[in-house]
This record gives sequence, C-alpha cells and structure tokens, in this order.
Amino acid sequence: MKILLVILFISSAWLQFSFLTKTKKEDRASLIGTPIRFVVPKGFPQPVYQFKNNTLTKEGFELGRFLFYDGKLSRDGNFPCASCHQQFAAFATFEHRLSHGYNNQFSYRNAPGLFNVAWEKELHWDGGINHIEIQPLAPITNPHEMAEDLDDIIRKLKKDSTYHKLFKAAYGDPGINSQRILRALAQFTASLVSANSKYDRVMRGEDSFSSYEQPGYQIFQQKCSSCHREPLFTDLSYRNTGISVDSALLDYGRMRITGNKTDSLKFKVPSLRNVFLTGPYGHDGRFPTISSMLDHYNSGVINSLTLDPLLKHGIPLSNDDKFYLIAFLGTLTDTSFVNDKRFSAPESVGEVK
Repeated sequence: MKILLVILFISSAWLQFSFLTKTKKEDRASLIGTPIRFVVPKGFPQPVYQFKNNTLTKEGFELGRFLFYDGKLSRDGNFPCASCHQQFAAFATFEHRLSHGYNNQFSYRNAPGLFNVAWEKELHWDGGINHIEIQPLAPITNPHEMAEDLDDIIRKLKKDSTYHKLFKAAYGDPGINSQRILRALAQFTASLVSANSKYDRVMRGEDSFSSYEQPGYQIFQQKCSSCHREPLFTDLSYRNTGISVDSALLDYGRMRITGNKTDSLKFKVPSLRNVFLTGPYGHDGRFPTISSMLDHYNSGVINSLTLDPLLKHGIPLSNDDKFYLIAFLGTLTDTSFVNDKRFSAPESVGEVK
C-alpha cells in the first residue's frame, strides 16, 4: 500500500510539473521587481537550479519568504514549511526524530537541513522529487504533514489582502495561482545558501583551524571525504550505510522510487554542513548524537547485498579519532546563516520595501 501511495504521489507531482512547465507568455512577461544576483560561493560548483524562467527578484524572494512561514499552506493553519524547517536548526527540525504535522501525526522521515538545495538535482532522502519548483507539493499534500492542496491554499490566500500586495509587487498584478506560489517558494529556498562557517573562512585564508580541528580535518579527509565531498560535504549519491530496517517504518529508501532491489536501503548522503545543529541524524533520526553516529560507522555497520563497498569493513575510529573529528565538524556550523534576518520569519507586509 505504501509503495502504491508513493507511485500515485509521484504521478501527481509529474502532472503538476507538466502543468507548471507550460508557462504562459504573459506570466513570464509580468514578472517585475528588483533583480537579485545569485552569488555562487567561492570554490562551489555551479548550481543545478539557475532560476531559468523564474528570475530571482527581491519581491519574488519576499513573497516566497511569507509563504514559507505561513500556516495557510497547511490544512489547519498550524504547520507552515517552517514548522519542520527551523532557521536556528539550519532549517531542520530541532531535536525531533521524525517530521510531524496535521492531526498530531508523524511522517516516516527526519527533516533534513534546508540549505544549498540549489545544488541538488534530486531532492528528499530518496531523490523522489527532481525539481525544486515542485518539491513543496510533497509536504503540502502529504496527509501526515501539511495535508492540504493547492486549490484550498489559493482560496485562502485570495482572502488575505497582504498577499494581494505581495503578488502584485512580484508579478505586476495580484493574481494568485499555483505556478506563482511554487516559483516564489523556489526563489526563497534556493537562496538558502550556507557557505560562511569557520571551515569556509579557513579555506578563504581568513582564519585557521585550532590544534584540535586541524587533525580532525585530516581524519575527515582520510575517512569521510569519499562520500561527504567538499565543499558541499556530500556527493549527493545514494548509499546503504549498513543500517537495519525500522520494523515500524519499513523504509527501504531509494528502492521506493526506482523499484530496483539494488537500491534497497540506499539513502542520499546528507551534507555535514551545520551538523551540530541538525540532529538527530539519519533518514529516520535514529542516531541521537554525532557520537552515536560515529559509533555506528566504527562498529555497527550491518552487512547486506546492497551495503556500500566503502563500508565493507566499517570506518575504524579510535577515541582520539572521534574527539578530533567532532572538533572539526564543529567548524562546519554557519552562525551567520542561522542568524541571517533575510531568512527569518517576516513580521508584517510592512517589511517589504
């Protein structure tokens, strides 16, 4: 039944995407406002999402920000996007193993940190969404999360005079439709760039690692960087890291999307950026601390047919290795990102200049 629901959802998402790509000429032409240049951080590759047919503007970004923090996008008004993606937790869910939503329900996965998604060709732990502009459809329509649909959202937004002003500022007229909603959200989420941690400052020659962080960086390069590749600290691949199947969730990862048994228990390699802020860890939040996660790689890897070859013998880590490695991982915390007022909840329409 779960696989059937996933297939139905993907089919629905593709239909929505097909609709969205048939952009009306007047909608493209009506995009107005002040253009914003998307800056690729030094050392980063070119992003996958480059705002084609969705020009990044100050007004479009602000509209996306309002929508991201607005409970109107959920059925009962209590679960905006920001309820599972909290800025102080690097837009992950603070200390919650699983995402939770409408009617006190829980989803079957941990909400990942929402940053640097413009570099992701596929989204979610299983890569089930292949375009950032349709990604919001998954949590919005999920009955365990926001439990809403776009038609109801549009009706609610049309009753709010604030949105008449915001849509007019972004598009030249107050018309509200699904395409504009999803593209405005994409402008906001694609702009959530984290690239100013101590690690980044060291790489730019503006700072230096401490006597604990430097050996931790060397251990990271030797034992972790094959999967958590710099500068994104993920290679965006799908790997079986030697975990067991949760008997309640029965989540087999990438195989739910491809139907291929060789993808069983494979999940996207998460970024280690801001890892101090995004716990608990793993696709289902099974690791409460960084130490427990390292213990898994040291001695808890379970062998199976789809186990990643790099983990055949686990990742041997001494207590000193763990100490230094954790010290280095602390340098990946981007405090400027989690305190950036541009990404914070707006107080009122008066914030829009």
